[in-house]
Amino acid sequence: PRLPLMFLRAGVAALSPLVRSLQPSPVAAMSTGTFVVSQPLNYRGGARVEPADASGTEKAFEPATGRVIATFTCSGEKEVNLAVQNAKAAFKIWSKKSGMERCRILLEAARIIREREDEIATVECINNGKSIFEARLDIDTSWQCLEYYAGLAASMAGEHIQLPGGSFGYTRREPLGVCVGIGAWNYPFQIASWKSAPALACGNAMVFKPSPFTPVSALLLAEIYTEAGVPPGLFNVVQGGAATGQFLCQHHDVAKVSFTGSVPTGMKIMEMSAKGIKPVTLELGGKSPLIIFSDCDMNNAVKGALMANFLTQGQVCTCPWKRKTVFPPLNFGNAFWGCIFNAKYFFPFRQGAKVLCGGDIYVPEDPKLKDGYYMRPCVLTNCRDDMTCVKEEIFGPVMSILSFDTEAEVLERANDTTFGLAAGVFTRYMEWDTESSFEGAGELFVWNQQLRPLEGFGRENGRVTIEYYSQLKTVCVEMGDVESAF
Repeated sequence: PRLPLMFLRAGVAALSPLVRSLQPSPVAAMSTGTFVVSQPLNYRGGARVEPADASGTEKAFEPATGRVIATFTCSGEKEVNLAVQNAKAAFKIWSKKSGMERCRILLEAARIIREREDEIATVECINNGKSIFEARLDIDTSWQCLEYYAGLAASMAGEHIQLPGGSFGYTRREPLGVCVGIGAWNYPFQIASWKSAPALACGNAMVFKPSPFTPVSALLLAEIYTEAGVPPGLFNVVQGGAATGQFLCQHHDVAKVSFTGSVPTGMKIMEMSAKGIKPVTLELGGKSPLIIFSDCDMNNAVKGALMANFLTQGQVCTCPWKRKTVFPPLNFGNAFWGCIFNAKYFFPFRQGAKVLCGGDIYVPEDPKLKDGYYMRPCVLTNCRDDMTCVKEEIFGPVMSILSFDTEAEVLERANDTTFGLAAGVFTRYMEWDTESSFEGAGELFVWNQQLRPLEGFGRENGRVTIEYYSQLKTVCVEMGDVESAF
């Protein structure tokens, strides 16, 4: 989602550093990749396998060139059942391990990811289209996530409650069983890591379905888990689209579904899961306001706005400050700027707004890249609150700039949204009530601090996530005689 960027009425001079930052510069020639998938893209029982049955076929592309890198079979109901049953068998082994045992294996997986960072990032870059610079950062946050939840695996504990007469009760936190993870195409490896790490730390198994547009890198994670020592089948991968997702959500042995993607698809997943009384975690779309007050450090605000709108070519569900890494300045003319994931994202979004810069299709000089998907980052002014570019998730490199006069006005406008994923503020005035001002935001960014709060329906990437991949059991122990009402 793009952040409607709200400035005080300070004139065009206030925008000059932003405009200068987005001026085009010569694009360095990029080499066309030669990667082609030659192995099966399903993973079951600790090995790559062809699906036992089909629910159609899909093609995966290299966005930089537009070429097909894989044609693969979507998993049918039989294959989904085999993957779930295989994961169920692995769960019986994994759930009996101590938290410390699970910790050691997850730490080993994190080590392997660090060791293979360049390889994984290259695959991510080829199939997703983001720059290698950003792909490496994605891999960094992936192994960091595994390390974080490895540390929590051994700390899961309950409470002891003293009862009358020497009796007592206690609680214990237990895994759910086989969890399903359904990923999005903008962060393929990272999302697979973010969903599987807490699930496995809690003692669960996972069947993961990547986006059919980016099927490749989740297989690398599956192989790494196997190499690290998880039981065969603990992390399986099934490929496919909507039909495969439906088989997963409706399977009677699936205990939970975690999904990252669009709001309409999330609604369908919630509906299907509800029929089996399955809990869900939904990390969906957003349209997040970034408010810039005149008292802020404008250079920081400009850098923050660039990061929020143009990282990963604007194809992010919320503002991308969420990483803990300090980024160098973006340069839209070199390898820091990747390509748009899919040509369908070249669509009219202006609706009468003034194009300050960019917004047009870019054709690289390198003939190998002429069929790739490239778009210059776009900044729009003269925007109104009722415009599509302000109200709806564009999921592309577009920044909408609006102005405001008073704090009360801008808060009312910022909260006038059906989304609630994130919000941001640049100001030096820390007495401003930042926490309560944004009514539905799951994330709030103040100044330019690198925070990682929680987001979505359910929670991901925090200690509280343990509660969403486990269940609390209460045990009562009676030390005396049983009293009966009969």
